[in-house]
Amino acid sequence: MGMTGRKIVAQAGLDVEEVIQLLNQAFSDEWLAYYQYWAGAQVASGLMAPSLRPELEEHANEELDHAKKLAKRIIELGGTPVLSPEEWYKQSTCGYLVPKNHDAANVLKQNLQGERCAIEVYNKLLKKVLNKDMITSHLIRQILQEEIEHEQELEDLGNDFQLVLPSMACGCKKK
Repeated sequence: MGMTGRKIVAQAGLDVEEVIQLLNQAFSDEWLAYYQYWAGAQVASGLMAPSLRPELEEHANEELDHAKKLAKRIIELGGTPVLSPEEWYKQSTCGYLVPKNHDAANVLKQNLQGERCAIEVYNKLLKKVLNKDMITSHLIRQILQEEIEHEQELEDLGNDFQLVLPSMACGCKKK
């Protein structure tokens, strides 16, 4: 545990335990997002599945990287990352959408929903720590930027799907 780092966060007026809790919620979300992307890449079917799979696998790896970075920050603040998958479900804000319909458009839509939730989570977390905890702020900004990029990439794929086969409307454009 970084005693000085923890002290700086506390002196900035933040409840260190609350920051750890929020980071653990995001950490739980990232593990579930990793699995959602990975599972979707495995089961996606249909005409557009070959285009979708590599994107989902790339995003899965990036979500895992987010989880690693969040775990590191949690430990730096004297906390312990959520170690039980059962606890991920309990602490997750965004949850996990089981890909019951394996059609590529449906898998895409579910992952897009997850990205939009993640963007909201990180935006709220950033507002909480901004100008108070510079290390966590920097980390959350980086992750938020990547989540926004993921949303755009998925929206672009959805638009491509609709160009190829208009009946594959995935509802990818934000309303």
